[in-house]
Amino acid sequence: MGKVTGFLEIDRQVHKYQPAADRIRHFREFTLPMSDKEVEKQAARCMDCGVPYCHGPTGCPVHNQIPDWNDLVYSGDWATAIRNLHSTNNFPEFTGRICPAPCEEACTLNLEDIPVAIKTIEQALADKAYETGYIRPYPPQAKTGKRVAIIGSGPAGMAAAQQLGRAGHEVHVYERENRPGGLLRYGIPDFKMEKHYIDRRVEQMQGEGVTFFCGVNVGVDRKVTDLLAEYDAVLYCGGSETPRPAGIPGDDLEGVHDAMPYLVQQNKRVGGEDIRSVAWPSEPILAGGKHVVVVGGGDTASDCVGTAFRQGAVRVTQLDIRPQPPEKEDKLTVWPYWATKMRTSSSQAEGAEREFQVATLEFIGEDGQLTGVKCCEVDDKRKPVAGTEFVIRADLAFIAIGFAGPLSSGVVAEMEGQMQVSTDSRRSRNVTANDRDYRTSVERLYAAGDVRRGQSLVVWAIREGRQAARSIDEALMGSTLLPR
Repeated sequence: MGKVTGFLEIDRQVHKYQPAADRIRHFREFTLPMSDKEVEKQAARCMDCGVPYCHGPTGCPVHNQIPDWNDLVYSGDWATAIRNLHSTNNFPEFTGRICPAPCEEACTLNLEDIPVAIKTIEQALADKAYETGYIRPYPPQAKTGKRVAIIGSGPAGMAAAQQLGRAGHEVHVYERENRPGGLLRYGIPDFKMEKHYIDRRVEQMQGEGVTFFCGVNVGVDRKVTDLLAEYDAVLYCGGSETPRPAGIPGDDLEGVHDAMPYLVQQNKRVGGEDIRSVAWPSEPILAGGKHVVVVGGGDTASDCVGTAFRQGAVRVTQLDIRPQPPEKEDKLTVWPYWATKMRTSSSQAEGAEREFQVATLEFIGEDGQLTGVKCCEVDDKRKPVAGTEFVIRADLAFIAIGFAGPLSSGVVAEMEGQMQVSTDSRRSRNVTANDRDYRTSVERLYAAGDVRRGQSLVVWAIREGRQAARSIDEALMGSTLLPR
């Protein structure tokens, strides 16, 4: 695939960023797009691998045919490449921006730390699809007469809705918030992905016959049992939204917050919405002029860092209980799997101070207001090291250590109480369903995405939504042409 000697002749190149001093002044995307010719050169680097791990189970959950569309881009056949990409991925403009690109980790050239710029090429293809008019409604030729309800309009719900709509079913998507997108819209900052991309897809799906009902909190405003009585199938894609409890003393102080209410508020501000949320009601949280501490080392923590800088924080410190990883992994031990190595996000590169192998002991305050975070170093077993305690000044602190399953109220409460739906309640109350047919213990009720598998990536949610759609179509019609 690509140019036979391309990987020898052409250096790896990816999108450049606006300087940090410029990009922290706004909430827009800050990547600088490459020209078509530059993208074609990067696609030319794709090797004729005997086993292309990039689109196998270690590389791409939706099994994008990466070598194929790399070769097409290199040949200048962008139109066919766009069709190929969309055959496996409903929303490449999402994954091309926010996926951590395990495909690049699995690339054969990553053995030399110069993987093909797959994510950059995917984003370029997705953007080219809009420019050329490829992203338009593709309504089904005939309707089946079957009706499907989808609870939740995140990436899993949207992917399932589009697949089922194109199969000819009448699809109704119920969303708790004012606009579709779920945490794709309200959890991911606009500087990582602007939300007009979601709006474009929603418009496309509406043209394909999908109907969105926003501001409907299923489990509260409408019962799941009512949906089951009204529709031929119901798919639950509610996401993983319950913050993982940190158990840190002083977390009730003013100025200490879970990460998600903070991110949701800012996304609503940027979108011109009322910042109050059904799931995360809170007073306005702003970091301007404050010393901020973020507890956690993942993507959500990084999003808090970038948001705080854009709001005008004086100083942002990020605490990670894990040891500082090595600069480079042992390729022969790890490849083609995702490696633990030192990574710096664009938000962290904007000036965050990072502390590794540090535990948060206590939030300290005066008169009920946060003033500092007491920390200490930990050993390899994450046990505190005596005599290493220190205090970081903090006016605002965010807990971003992950999510422990769906919200326990609303849908899950009804499912567990009235419907006896099985959940793994000992751990996180994820709805029990296998990854073959996505059926729950209740007839005609399915579950997919983070609400089933737990906190995960957008690309995994898209995969599960597509596969659940295939299962539902097959159950309703006896057979299916939808891809798995």
